Amino acid sequence: MIRIMVADDHAIIRDGLKQIIGFNTDMEVVAEAGSGDEVLQQLRNTPCDMLLMDLSMPGKNGIALIQQVKASHPKLGVLVLSMHQESQYAVQAIRAGASGYITKSMASQQLIEGIRKVARGGSFISAAVAEKLVQQMHKPEGDLPHARLTSREFQIFQMLVEGRSVNEIADALALSNKTVSTHKANIQQKMEIETTAGLVHYAVKHGLIGDA
Repeated sequence: MIRIMVADDHAIIRDGLKQIIGFNTDMEVVAEAGSGDEVLQQLRNTPCDMLLMDLSMPGKNGIALIQQVKASHPKLGVLVLSMHQESQYAVQAIRAGASGYITKSMASQQLIEGIRKVARGGSFISAAVAEKLVQQMHKPEGDLPHARLTSREFQIFQMLVEGRSVNEIADALALSNKTVSTHKANIQQKMEIETTAGLVHYAVKHGLIGDA
């Protein structure tokens, strides 16, 4: 039996995932969490074989959360379920320690396939993500401006280029407006880009967000 923790900040998403997983006799949801802090707390109390998690939740950054989870539970499989289609998000997650990445637009059967594969110790990624990982092996991103950002800064950078305001980001991450504004200023300074429009242009150019 595959024991799964479902982590998403939307209860309706967690309920839907539990229903989909419940149709399969070889797996069960044994815990759920709505934030990064809850994930860490639940892992201390409930034995799990894998973590099915959203990349963007309140509190701890998704990438930083993956890193912390893998540091404390190295054998735990992590499958990211995200709204982001862009392969760069997946690459960041895989490099942080996730074993798989699936988007919320995919069919339920692909989710189940991904859970089984990751639970067996395998990987579940798209061909586009695999290609991007290979490219980065030959051409590391270390010299690019966005590689200078911390995990939290990269998360806020992503949200800024998606069109979210400082207030919206603060609410989503349970931070103060002042803290988000400080992060934004640090991002612009590190990347040497003065405007949000400039950040969007950079993100599109480097495949960090779709043209749309």
